[in-house]
Amino acid sequence: MTWAAILGLPFSLAKVGEVLNIDKQKLTEGKELIKYFCVPCKPTKKNGYRLRNYYYHDKEKWNQFIYYNKRDVEAEMSIQKRLSNHPVSDSLWEEYWMCEEINDRGVLIDESLVLSAIKINENCRENYLKTLQNLTNLENPNSVAQLKEWLFDKDVDAPSLGKKEVKELLNNANDETVQEVLTLRQLISKSSIKKYEAMINSKCVDGRVRGMFLFYGANRTGRFSSKIVQLQNLPQNHLVDLSLARTLVKEGNLDAVDMLYGDVPDTLSQLIRTAFIPSSGHKFIVSDFSAIEARVIAWLAHEDWRQEAFKNNEDIYCASASQMFHVPVEKHGVNSELRPKGKIAELALGYGGSVGALTAMGALEYGLKEEELQPLVNSWRDANPNIVDFWWKVDKAIKKAINEANIVKIGQLLFEYKSRMLFIHLPSGRKLSYVKPEIREGQITYLGTGENKNYIRLESYGPKFVPTCIRNEKYKFTNRYAYPR
Repeated sequence: MTWAAILGLPFSLAKVGEVLNIDKQKLTEGKELIKYFCVPCKPTKKNGYRLRNYYYHDKEKWNQFIYYNKRDVEAEMSIQKRLSNHPVSDSLWEEYWMCEEINDRGVLIDESLVLSAIKINENCRENYLKTLQNLTNLENPNSVAQLKEWLFDKDVDAPSLGKKEVKELLNNANDETVQEVLTLRQLISKSSIKKYEAMINSKCVDGRVRGMFLFYGANRTGRFSSKIVQLQNLPQNHLVDLSLARTLVKEGNLDAVDMLYGDVPDTLSQLIRTAFIPSSGHKFIVSDFSAIEARVIAWLAHEDWRQEAFKNNEDIYCASASQMFHVPVEKHGVNSELRPKGKIAELALGYGGSVGALTAMGALEYGLKEEELQPLVNSWRDANPNIVDFWWKVDKAIKKAINEANIVKIGQLLFEYKSRMLFIHLPSGRKLSYVKPEIREGQITYLGTGENKNYIRLESYGPKFVPTCIRNEKYKFTNRYAYPR
């Protein structure tokens, strides 16, 4: 499975067999057989009140089960034979073993904090719902349909009550009751609290949660993905008195938490990171790379002014704004009002993004006007001609490699078409894999995971391939050095 993922193939045995078109495919009837023989059954008078189905309870199904398992092994062997043309490097297998060591070791949770947080959230949610009920007179104020109808009666059109939509409705609401109702809706909808429940439900007898990383789970960038508690989107904490907040929550002191911090769900959310604790005699070290993607693309594209800015430890947002608008920009000094424009441009435009990327990144919330967006795109691209040129060099190189079934080198990157696979060799020694690439109507296409995790033919082009290269290099170091051995 890991080998397939590294090559850009699906994680599913059935789907890999389908993509590779192997002779002996995985059988589809296996799910029911697994359920029958591997899952406890409901005790009934008909089955003699047994809790398990054994081979002697249904010999025909048992023979089917044996055949199903044999077919699985045959499918795996056929896949392995196909993948043997593309061996995985020793360094990647070392990372895989490291990932599994981390999964096996697990991480301790502060059980008392977790249980108290769950209890406080339940009590807090109950209070919020009672207040909502008093304000709206609704039978179930937690019902989206009922609340939308109530809002409609208050002349508030709410097609959706998602997080972003509720925030926009709040910004435009003039009625105090509507504002209070929407605020309470935000509070009871805080989904990050569910991580506490995931921790307590998945902890082992020694208080550790295990198996939370999936190696190459994001197989397009090569990074670990996460499951169970989902470690890679933990809310940040900005509480100055973090220790006091933890103590109050562990004591179950809802009144004090409410009085000191106001937004109880947000406080609980900010404490999620602290629910993971090091074992005795150890500590956690938190680190991050500084502007790693901006540094790597500057190096790959030979954008010299950017490399010089990083070399001199300059603020890249100020440096970018200065290059774009041809004036000196300092964070808290001269022309500092241009720094936000440099920042949003840096965040949104490095990989072919245009006005849509700026909008998605929140440019309008930053205070920019719609008519400023296209000029901002033009200014950034004019300031970074080597990066823009690099995008399209990559595009041409990939098309040439596929069309000529050959090897093409662009700077530090090498593009190779081999056995109906496109490989992009990176400076670190890693390589990206794209399955069955084709040029269709002048567009680069390949098989990959699309919406709803379906494995379909996807379209791409140079500026979209570049960030994948950079992020793979980024996670080469993140995977290898950022997680404790």
